[in-house]
Amino acid sequence: MRLCDLTPGTHAVIDGIEDTQALDPVAERLRALGFVRGEDIQVIALGPVHGDPMAVRVGHTRFALRRAEAARVMLSNGLAAPPPVMNGAEGAACSL
Repeated sequence: MRLCDLTPGTHAVIDGIEDTQALDPVAERLRALGFVRGEDIQVIALGPVHGDPMAVRVGHTRFALRRAEAARVMLSNGLAAPPPVMNGAEGAACSL
């Protein structure tokens, strides 16, 4: 399955990035931005013209990707569960 196949609100796990050539600059940039195997990803919204661009969240960061770029993000077969929501009680343990 590919990222471009998902609908808004869907969570998944990244399996890898498809390289279209040796030393593929787009694939390398996606990996540098955090699109790496095992990361949870969520489609937030689709653009108004044929769903382009796509707004996605990887970790705590949001990105806008063209559908052509999203088509290169391969997802694992199983969909991820939504990440847990932190409330004040859990966050208190992290204060300095």
